[in-house]
Amino acid sequence: MTASTEFVLPSDPDAATTAEGDDSRAPEYDAVLLAGFGGPEGPNDVMPFLRNVTRGRGIPEDRLVEVSHHYLALGGVSPINAQNRELRAALEAELLRRGMNIPVLWGNRNWAPLLPGVISAAADAGQTRLLGLATSAYSSYSSCRQYREDFGLSLQSAGLVGTVRIDKVRPYFDRPGFIQPFVDGAIAAVAEAVDAKIPLTDLEIVFTTHSIPSTMATRAGSAALGDHTPDGAYVDQHLAVCTVVARALASHFGTELTWQLAYQSRSGPPAMPWLEPDINDVLTALARAGRRGVIVVPVGFVSDHVEVVWDLDNEAKDTAAAQGLWFRRVATPGTDRRFVSDLVDLLMVRLLPASARPMEPSPTGLQTRPDFCAVGCCLNARGPVPTTAGQDSAADWAQVGVDGALLAGSGIAGAG
Repeated sequence: MTASTEFVLPSDPDAATTAEGDDSRAPEYDAVLLAGFGGPEGPNDVMPFLRNVTRGRGIPEDRLVEVSHHYLALGGVSPINAQNRELRAALEAELLRRGMNIPVLWGNRNWAPLLPGVISAAADAGQTRLLGLATSAYSSYSSCRQYREDFGLSLQSAGLVGTVRIDKVRPYFDRPGFIQPFVDGAIAAVAEAVDAKIPLTDLEIVFTTHSIPSTMATRAGSAALGDHTPDGAYVDQHLAVCTVVARALASHFGTELTWQLAYQSRSGPPAMPWLEPDINDVLTALARAGRRGVIVVPVGFVSDHVEVVWDLDNEAKDTAAAQGLWFRRVATPGTDRRFVSDLVDLLMVRLLPASARPMEPSPTGLQTRPDFCAVGCCLNARGPVPTTAGQDSAADWAQVGVDGALLAGSGIAGAG
């Protein structure tokens, strides 16, 4: 790889360490809370899990049965659970390597270990200041605000408002450690295509991410930050990452490759507009346009969970084969050392600000997201739900009737 295609991380990722017990190293938080989507652990979990995921969204039962076959084809066990365990262990190890002996907890939105129970157990153990890290990199309702709602609802249901504080690390789509694994994987895949005698002019790079409702996309981000462009922050952030990867490819191979952003894993009612085009429609159109090969880069995903393994490695791959297209799918960051290091950089900014090292500037050119989500960020179309970690989170509790002093005790800010 040439130097121009790599975002150089510090050669020594360790922060300065001091002796255990030094009060100058006391972190701002008691634990890190890795917040995930969740997934079934066996065949009997699959349908209950899918009902949890789609509760209140009007998804017909036959659609759930159809999706359940994807999980059952993998033994009924989602790979996301093992991946989150591995990420949790990697984060703990990197924190310890930097002198931070702080636990990393793990809780899910839709399946065990569920966030309310994890947060309650943390409070019982005296861990009342938690720093959340979501396993989603971008700004949208489902990938950011909904995790803040999960935190708020967990505090409410457990009676911990005023006792436990849960903040959240900002979206990290623009971090070099997240982007560089996609660059490396895409370069390797293009090299394979060249070895397979596919001219670069006949090759298409198709970036993919999870489709979301169009109304959710336009609400993504905050108007206060200038995010409410015609496409919205979710799409704009993805396009910025795609552009960085495409430029790295052009630099490495000495020519620009054609690329586009496609969407996958739609799950909403047919009448509701979602982001398009779908990856399978794109593959069919590329074959008709005379393309001979396609490289799929799933920039919207942190790890190779079911929606990557099934929707890309099975359905999209089968579509490509049926159309006679050479096909490769690039891996997600997972526990790549650079990704873990960058996540810990973000954690350290909040855990121990005085000892946090300067971070690499964003290669996307987009403004850095604030540590506390901006006013009106990624609004819930169904109305306000209690949240934490927002500059106006107190307003989300207005209809709940919780005393303002309790909200302040949980670090929930903003005019109610």
